[in-house]
This record gives sequence, C-alpha cells and structure tokens, in this order.
Amino acid sequence: MNLPLPRRVFLMTLAATGAALASVAQAQALVDEKDAQAAALGYVADATRADAKKYPKFAAGQNCAGCALYQGKAAVKAGGCPLFAGKQVAGAGWCSAWAKKA
Repeated sequence: MNLPLPRRVFLMTLAATGAALASVAQAQALVDEKDAQAAALGYVADATRADAKKYPKFAAGQNCAGCALYQGKAAVKAGGCPLFAGKQVAGAGWCSAWAKKA
C-alpha cells in the first residue's frame, strides 16, 4: 500500500511519540517513604528495614518484586504498583499490602 508522504510522516511521528511516552512512563518517580499512603502501608524501599513487630505478616525474603501487585519485571530496580498510582516502588521494597505472586 502506497501512502502519500504526509500520511507516512504522520504515522512515523505517531509511532515515535508512542515510544517516547512509553519511556517517560518508565521513568516515573519513586514513592517517597514519607508519603502519606506509603507511611500508612508501612512502605520501605528496602525490605530489610520493614518493621516485623508492627507488621507480623512480614517474613524475610518478601519484597515488592515478589508481590502480586508489582507491575515491573523482577530484574528491574523499580516498577509500578496500583497502590501508588503514577509512582514506582523499589523492587527491593515492602509494604503491608504484600501478597505472594502466583
């Protein structure tokens, strides 16, 4: 199919814009532990600092990368979480909403 040059340029621009937006989405800010939502859930960026006395369901080895809510890949440092819309959590982090990945 031969598209006119302007249409081709438009489609290439559209594809490039989509790729740029995807990379921006990956570069979201990390959740601040002092954020109200994060504090309410006991979020820490390093699971080894989780308060096991305050959160008895915490067990060694649990972290965001192993949580069912974690939207990033296990090998990356941070990923999305629906509990913190628009921000990323550390893969090595933990919060009281942790649920084992199936």
